[in-house]
Amino acid sequence: MSQKTNTPGRAGQELLRAIPNVDRCLQALSGLDEVAQAPLLLVKNSVRDVLAELRAKIRAGESIPTAQLALEALLPVFAERIRKEQRPCLRRVINATGVIIHTNLGRSILPACAMDSIHQAGSRYSNLEFDLATGQRGSRYSLVEKLLCELTGAEAALVVNNNAAAVLLVLETLAKGREVVVSRGQLVEIGGSFRIPEVMARSGALLVEVGATNRTHPRDYENALTEQTALLLKVHCSNFRIIGFTREVTLEELVELGRQKGLPVMEDLGSGCFIDLRRFGLEKETTVQETVAGGADVVTFSGDKLLGGPQAGIILGRREIVEQVKKNPLNRALRIDKFTLAGLEAILRLYLDEKTAMAKIPTLAMIAAPVEEVNRRAKRLAGRLRSLQAEACGVKVVEAVARVGGGAMPEQNLPSRGVLLAPRGMSVNRLEVRLRSLDVPVIGRVENDSLLLDMRTVADDEIALLAASLHQVLGGPAA
Repeated sequence: MSQKTNTPGRAGQELLRAIPNVDRCLQALSGLDEVAQAPLLLVKNSVRDVLAELRAKIRAGESIPTAQLALEALLPVFAERIRKEQRPCLRRVINATGVIIHTNLGRSILPACAMDSIHQAGSRYSNLEFDLATGQRGSRYSLVEKLLCELTGAEAALVVNNNAAAVLLVLETLAKGREVVVSRGQLVEIGGSFRIPEVMARSGALLVEVGATNRTHPRDYENALTEQTALLLKVHCSNFRIIGFTREVTLEELVELGRQKGLPVMEDLGSGCFIDLRRFGLEKETTVQETVAGGADVVTFSGDKLLGGPQAGIILGRREIVEQVKKNPLNRALRIDKFTLAGLEAILRLYLDEKTAMAKIPTLAMIAAPVEEVNRRAKRLAGRLRSLQAEACGVKVVEAVARVGGGAMPEQNLPSRGVLLAPRGMSVNRLEVRLRSLDVPVIGRVENDSLLLDMRTVADDEIALLAASLHQVLGGPAA
């Protein structure tokens, strides 16, 4: 069956003939300075795409003024398309959402010392798998293992490329073809469709659910044990909570049962935290050190959430278990590269002094920032937008609520301050789209026909750029 195509009438045919050919367009573009440095293939493809879009519009019956098809009119269109095509796909954005560990925006940002380490690892040769003491082949895992053990009290450590990989690797090593007992209320799904039951199935482990959704007791685990039981598992519920009539088995209760029955206990912390953050108004989040001290045989958590480092999955625990995991052939498929190792080592070294970690790790510094500091940033931005307030936009400093994010500490708010924008010459949705279209996109929150820019996640050195971006989009003079 032939595909039906639109056949333009006489007027459409005239418009199609008015479109200049590719060679003429390329010749005209060659004299533009802003195009001269662009790769020829990119220029050609950009021109072809623009012309193809025009032809498609005409064939669809859209009336386009002939003047818009003239070569002189098309040159700035080509130049803009070429400029956009030269943008990298992975780009910097300004996070004005108030969500500190924003999964869609790259989670934790790294401090300068970590970026310096990553640059050094990538721009020069390194001892990635070379033992400088012996002159023999070394192990990349040893580069951060000692630091992790010093900081957490664990006997051994291993780092893979993310926490899902860490959970998969441990389960596949310890429980393939055997049973893993876990509370029904902990069988959660988190971002990116990461489901605990599905990861267990992929590992070859056999899931045994115990308890009710809201209440699980130690006896539920004990009654489920068989000769095929390989592991007792406790899972952090991430951004999911059950409130009200609830009961959860503690790690201590699970460890006691495991010792009685000769079974290892694993806890997946999800977003592992090294510092007690209650002093900043947040609820208690069990630290990695407390989990290791509590007797868990193996612990897994992320490197790029509350830890504030690069994406990684960290495995800690008893030496004999971690060594067994290291020897699993699957480990090679999940291993981290030199860039992750370099960034993670720099982050871990900051944790050797808690005060330094709180000051220099951006994730922790944003959590700890006093609301007065956030308010000062909001006032600075509002001051730079004063010239917009007459006609283009209402600007007001307001109270706001920020979040830790990244699946960590759900339902816990951080007091914040933001700048509320009420555009007068365009809809708030149009403003939001235009801010996303900038060379450095600005991401805020649409609330009640206004755009809120939460300043807890905007750095001091981003305020000038943010203000300039708003003037550009709203049409006011640069501040």
